[in-house]
Amino acid sequence: MSMAVFFLILFAVIAVGTPVAVVFGGMAILPGLLDGAFPYTVEAAIRSMLSGLDSFTLLAVPLFMLSGIIMARGGISQKLFNFFAYFIGNKTAGMPCAVIITCMFYGAISGSSPATVSAVGAMTIPFLTALGYDKVFSTAIVTVAGGLGVIIPPSISYIVYSSASNASPSALFLGGIIPGILIGVALMACAWIKCKKSGEDKDKLHENYQKIRDQGLWNLFKESFAALLTPVIILGSIYGGIASPTEAAAVSVLYALVISIFVYRTLKVRELGMILVEGSRTYVTILFVISAATAFGRALTMLRYPQIISEGILGSISSKSAVILVINLILLLFGMILDNIPNIMILTPIFLPVATAIGMDPVHFGIMMTANLAIGMVTPPMGINLYVASSMTKVPVLKIAQAAVPFLVAFFAALLMIAFIPQLSLMLVGM
Repeated sequence: MSMAVFFLILFAVIAVGTPVAVVFGGMAILPGLLDGAFPYTVEAAIRSMLSGLDSFTLLAVPLFMLSGIIMARGGISQKLFNFFAYFIGNKTAGMPCAVIITCMFYGAISGSSPATVSAVGAMTIPFLTALGYDKVFSTAIVTVAGGLGVIIPPSISYIVYSSASNASPSALFLGGIIPGILIGVALMACAWIKCKKSGEDKDKLHENYQKIRDQGLWNLFKESFAALLTPVIILGSIYGGIASPTEAAAVSVLYALVISIFVYRTLKVRELGMILVEGSRTYVTILFVISAATAFGRALTMLRYPQIISEGILGSISSKSAVILVINLILLLFGMILDNIPNIMILTPIFLPVATAIGMDPVHFGIMMTANLAIGMVTPPMGINLYVASSMTKVPVLKIAQAAVPFLVAFFAALLMIAFIPQLSLMLVGM
């Protein structure tokens, strides 16, 4: 089967709305069905699906997801927001910037972009609207800043990339810290420019800021301390050599339960059953996607498509900068039509050989890819963050997407810096 026909069929079945797992599973066995001499048989594809899930590293995915759900039900985002707003709430764009910082910290708890949008947005969007900020603008801030959930470690996307590339998840977690902060700063700069230009309701801002100030720094610190400690415990146990990322994910679940049930008392033991069911439903979908994508990636390798694409790109483009730009443009396109996890599973075996051939470190490439695909989570037609935010606020998806454009420009500017300045991703890894 020619490569053009193969990918034409792939895009056609995606375009008609076929479930992603079915698409990848079907495309994995298609070459064997059409050509009996093809060495990758249906039985081999099924074995690949099963072996793709036999990974200790991937066990971290459902655990981090469960931890994020518990934290969301426990109302952790409210405590984080109040603490950050205490310091900057009276500044220009202070409250929107506090929302972005809260998304950064919540991303370090949940590792998931949609979870960050849901947990932080449910509390902060009504709050910003009450302060006089436009509802669409407020929704756009959380929608884009929620993308930090897959960049700030620990990130589910890094774990999936680690499985697809054999890169160290611990190195990816370390490497993602500075790029995540860089993107957060870029988004805050965009919010400041917007608020400086449009103006703010200073009376309402002062009134609500004073309510936060009246609680006192010490009381706010005590309230938020357990939540602020979460990323320290998770990442500290990994980098301190105490636990692997998977073991740290298990610790995060236990810690989330302890602080939500016993410290903050915002979660009841009887609610745990519903939380486990919710987590299982979410992860089962991802489970099938990862399983089918593993078989699909193996089929691509057997067909030698990654090698052909790599040779084609490297043979026609001599400049390293041009190759990086082309890869990013393709990633942006795929990010608009597919979720980040299937994209990582499919595009890693295709573009990682190209990246390594031009001298990119696999950790640098993984962080660049994750940051790039995070933009796709805020762009139609498949931007999942848009749909999560729209379902909460009833603001139409296209309105959110339009309001998000300035933030996406800032996000993209940070992405280019991440792509062309490898030290941003590798500085902490080499320490």
